[in-house]
Amino acid sequence: MKRKFQHNDFNLILNIGLLVLLVTGCGSGVERAEDHAADVKPCATEPSYARETLPEGIKWLTNDSDPVFASPEAVKGGTLHEALLSFPLTFRVVGPDSNSSFRSAILGNQFGLIGIHPNTENIIPELATHWAFGADKKTMYFKLDPDARWSDGHPVTADDFVYTLEFMRSKHIVAPWYNDYYTKEIDRVIVYDDHTFAIVGTKAQPDLHLNITIGPTPRHYYCELDENFVQRYNWKIAPNTGPYQMTEFKKGRYVLFERKKDWWARDRRYFKHRYNVDKVRYTVIRDFNLQWEYFKKAKLDSFSLTMPKFWHYKSLTPVVEKGYVHRMWFFNDTPQSAQGLWLNLDREIFKDRRLRLAFAHAMNIERVIEKVLYNDYFRLESAYVGYGKYSNRDIKARRFDLARVDQLMQDAGWHRGPDGIWARDGQRYSVEVSYSSEEHTPRLVVLKEEALKAGIELRLQRLDPAAQYKKVMEKRHDVGWLGWGTGMRPHFWEFWHSANAHRPQTNNICNVDDPEMDRMIDRYRQSLDEEERIALALQIEERVHASGAFVPTFMVPYFREGYWRWWRFPEPPATRLSDSLFSPFDSTTGGLFWFDAQRYEETREAMRRGDVFEPVTILEETFKIGL
Repeated sequence: MKRKFQHNDFNLILNIGLLVLLVTGCGSGVERAEDHAADVKPCATEPSYARETLPEGIKWLTNDSDPVFASPEAVKGGTLHEALLSFPLTFRVVGPDSNSSFRSAILGNQFGLIGIHPNTENIIPELATHWAFGADKKTMYFKLDPDARWSDGHPVTADDFVYTLEFMRSKHIVAPWYNDYYTKEIDRVIVYDDHTFAIVGTKAQPDLHLNITIGPTPRHYYCELDENFVQRYNWKIAPNTGPYQMTEFKKGRYVLFERKKDWWARDRRYFKHRYNVDKVRYTVIRDFNLQWEYFKKAKLDSFSLTMPKFWHYKSLTPVVEKGYVHRMWFFNDTPQSAQGLWLNLDREIFKDRRLRLAFAHAMNIERVIEKVLYNDYFRLESAYVGYGKYSNRDIKARRFDLARVDQLMQDAGWHRGPDGIWARDGQRYSVEVSYSSEEHTPRLVVLKEEALKAGIELRLQRLDPAAQYKKVMEKRHDVGWLGWGTGMRPHFWEFWHSANAHRPQTNNICNVDDPEMDRMIDRYRQSLDEEERIALALQIEERVHASGAFVPTFMVPYFREGYWRWWRFPEPPATRLSDSLFSPFDSTTGGLFWFDAQRYEETREAMRRGDVFEPVTILEETFKIGL
């Protein structure tokens, strides 16, 4: 259901000049994908391994009957202009510095064997047309689409999946997590012919399709790896299987993707009428407020309005009031990001659990929601909300409680110093909080002010997103203010197992090292019984909560976006699992929008003549859940 809001008749006009002119085009420093093609040498030898005979009795499955969610009215054309706060440190998707937000744009164009329908959550085809489950519950069989192609024209074959294991297990990619996962979770790939193969896990497990469907890696591109992999491929543009390919970039300035005109999957049921724009251009604009100024001048096509000050105040601006820019508040139904404060337990001050709990009780999250976030956000209760039966709903995040802080600190032998900050043996309870978005500064300022009442000093350190990411991944932070992406099921091993503690470039950024939790996580990974896995998940989540290593902050079960009126969408405009109206690549939810050239000219002419349209603000509640 949709309904339109009415605005009060006032405008909030910001007289902020554009401080930076971004020079684009084919000037000095522009690099094209073809410039690097000669650097890649083809493999000198063909891979050698035996092909096996396909077992009898396999029951092949497919799905060509779930509802489509794109619009047949969609047309091709146009360019989507988006912004980046910082240029990526690498175009690799494994190895040092690769796990940045831009990685999703690259991986969005690397399709998997199968996908998940974003509204029904049923399996749908991607690279594979058919699949089957082995009786051992650790083997899946696949038939590749014979038309599937890499962006350089090479066919996707079963060997590309064999090579994935070789690639991900190689020490040369400098990616311990991938080395471990592809060794301990994936046993082998069995090839029957060029388009038929099986992936065998190391153990039987439920939800096999969520855990075993590895992606392809082009052997013909990488061939044999060596110790120069990280440096050699840092800025290489690898072949992909999706609808777009990176074609041009200028370091520090922009990255350009272009749609493949003859993409192999363009007429497949779940991809038809999607991925409509010809180009997607990401321009580096290092300040969020400056991005807003670019958006109001139509130099960017969309802008996130989820943050309350933009939705309630900044977006009450002439381009919105005159109807040139539309606004949408879209409720989705997704697992919630683990947004919050991540404590580094290798820091001396956080080795005492009582001090960690005191820190949590000193964080007045409710005050931030009320004072800064206009009560638009909801309190996140734990790191694992929105996973259905796998979420422990009995866990409640610790609330602001000065008496509890006093009790914990006194029990730990600390006392208030002359400046009101807790102290012991010459050490003050003063910690640095690293974050990356200027828009989050008001939230942290309130937390800082409230924490002083509890005798804890927060030293706020804002860094460039890439710099903050690097600092946290190298475990050089006291407290990291950030959130993680989500999946269909809770992931524990990456974030909480001691195998990933006390070492850089792993996701256990809290350096949690708990033998009992390790045992639970190992059992969770090994269990075949879904009920046992659910029970273990709830226990692990309780133990994570008890550790005090993570302070949950906010939950946002929706997104809000502003966009120029020449952009159009299906009905409903996004899916249950969407997190944006303008996800250009993602195989599950991406590419649903399209450019309306007639509306573009109509809008531009109205702006020149001073004509106006009716203001449009849409509340989209198709997928809203009870809150």
